[in-house]
Amino acid sequence: MVMIIGLIAYISWKEYGQTTVLPVKEASLLADKPAEEPSATPVSGQSMVPSYKAFVVRVPEEVEFAGEVISLKEPDLRERLDKELHVNANWHSNTILLIKKANRWLPQIAEILKKNGIPEDFKYIPAIESGFEEGARSPKDAIGFWQLLEGTAKDYGLEVAKGVDERYDPIKSTEAACQYLKEAYKKFGSWANVAASYNIGMRGFERRLEEQKVDSYFDMLINDETSRYMFRIMAVKMILENPETFGFYIPKDQLYYQPDFKIVKVSETIDDLVAFAHQHDITYKTLKRYNPWLRDDKLKVKKYIYEIRIPQDPAEQKVFAKSE
Repeated sequence: MVMIIGLIAYISWKEYGQTTVLPVKEASLLADKPAEEPSATPVSGQSMVPSYKAFVVRVPEEVEFAGEVISLKEPDLRERLDKELHVNANWHSNTILLIKKANRWLPQIAEILKKNGIPEDFKYIPAIESGFEEGARSPKDAIGFWQLLEGTAKDYGLEVAKGVDERYDPIKSTEAACQYLKEAYKKFGSWANVAASYNIGMRGFERRLEEQKVDSYFDMLINDETSRYMFRIMAVKMILENPETFGFYIPKDQLYYQPDFKIVKVSETIDDLVAFAHQHDITYKTLKRYNPWLRDDKLKVKKYIYEIRIPQDPAEQKVFAKSE
């Protein structure tokens, strides 16, 4: 019996528990791509999908974030990135969905960042803050892609009211986040410090720098969440920039896309958003899906002009066709 159990365990390990070591090029930030894709296993209703493998990633000697080179020679820094790389490279369900959603949102976020003079690498903050979920809400009631608190959102020009909460709007919340990032850069002069301060707040981050008599996040002793924060960003950046390097082979038609929109400008109160949706040949559910900032079944208009997105192809088939 013991021999039989041992044989079963060995076969299971050979089939499902193999570990692939991903080396790192001497002058590269990323692990080399495996010579071959993972072995394939038939799945009912599909052709072939890669079988499970656990990837071991060699941490590079340095990484780059927003144009700043970060040395990883210090063991503490290497191990913090090592942890986040392995968590995300081997947390397959989460990372697969993150890659799919990133295809929908990263180009739009990058465009807004560029317009505001913010380095493109900051587009990975919503990936770790909310997983690109518009409805994400923290225990402290931070909401949306950028996990904005109500007071912070209002400080940066977003409307937060009973029927409208623009923290749920990925585009407007990104514009608001840009204001924070620019303000923080004037204070800290380092984009890495700016990114870390996003997690703990400018005042809290500045206070800890002063208390510990350092000027860099990487020299700071800080709480576990903020300690992991920058390394989570860098790990997600590495994986999303080169998913196949980390064993994620996702066909283009399995990625998520944004449909084409018609923008309807609204300057008068809408008493019935269900009726409004049907007037534009979509369902109420579809209206709320693409306009999550609408928090009620009506829209009271006082002094603002609102822009409502009406998808022209809710099934998104047009966009799939464009990607082929």
